[in-house]
Order: sequence, then C-alpha cells, then structure tokens
Amino acid sequence: MSLELATQNDFDAIIAFYDDVTARTPEMATYARWSKGKHPTVEGIRAYIDEGSMYLYRECGAIAGAMAVTMYQDEDYHAIEWTQQVVDDKVAVIHILAVSPDAQGNGIGSEMIREAIRMAESKGMQTIRLDALASNTPAHRLYERLGFEYRGKQHLYAENTGWTDFYFFEFKQ
Repeated sequence: MSLELATQNDFDAIIAFYDDVTARTPEMATYARWSKGKHPTVEGIRAYIDEGSMYLYRECGAIAGAMAVTMYQDEDYHAIEWTQQVVDDKVAVIHILAVSPDAQGNGIGSEMIREAIRMAESKGMQTIRLDALASNTPAHRLYERLGFEYRGKQHLYAENTGWTDFYFFEFKQ
C-alpha cells in the first residue's frame, strides 16, 4: 500500500468521498457523528491539502481511504498526560481517517495507520497521537490493536457534536 499526497486537483473528489462516507457508513450517527458540512469541513480539508497533510489511498483510481497526518499537535493535546513530553512540532497527529463503505472491513484503515506511523517516523517525529469521540468504540479497538494506548479524555466542543468527550491515544514506540 502507498498513500499519495493530495493536491488541490483532488479537492472535489475528496469532498465527495467524505460526503459518501458520512452518508453511507453504518452507525455513523452513533460512533463518529460526522455530518455533511459540519465535519469534516470543506475549509478543514482545504487547509490540510494546502499544508501538505492530506493523504489518499486509491483503488482502481477511486479514493478508497483518506486521512490527514499533521507533523504537529494542537493545544487540545496539551492537557493530556502523555507517556513522554514532546514539543508540538515533533508530534504527528492522525485526523479524519475514513475508508469508503464499499472497502470497509478489508484492512485498509489499518494499513493507512501503519503507513502514517512509518511516514511520521521517517520525518523524525518522536511520537504519533490521535483522538476519537468517546462513543467511537470500533475506532478505539482498532487503534489499540495497532499499538496505540489510551492516555486520557477531554470534554471539548466540536461543530458536529456540541460538547462531548474525546479520547486521546498515543502510539507505543
């Protein structure tokens, strides 16, 4: 598997991909609570593309998976008790990971995460982190199976959820 860096030429296809994932993923309303126009946002996706953080996995030319991997962490991550204290620009963070409903269950999400870990390590990142809604128990199981450890929770506001609990995970290196 290889991830490709998204460009602005991919923008419309990425928006269509996330809209499709949001509309057709079973239990989306329960687990991730993404909603069209609220999360992921058009502005957020454009920003990830502009900063070179948006990655795609294609099958037969179509987007089968997408995610953002930033080479920095935001302030929301500061309140968590991590296993190691690392400056923000030495932390890779995985965001908005999604797999097409037609390709779910085939290991694509796991491979995308493994590829993100390899990429972060090759860029000298000291750790890899991510967050998920507390209700997203399938994602928690996936992250833990791939070597991430639950490190804590925060009650945060998001456009698509309102105030809710987020769980934070860190890759055990």
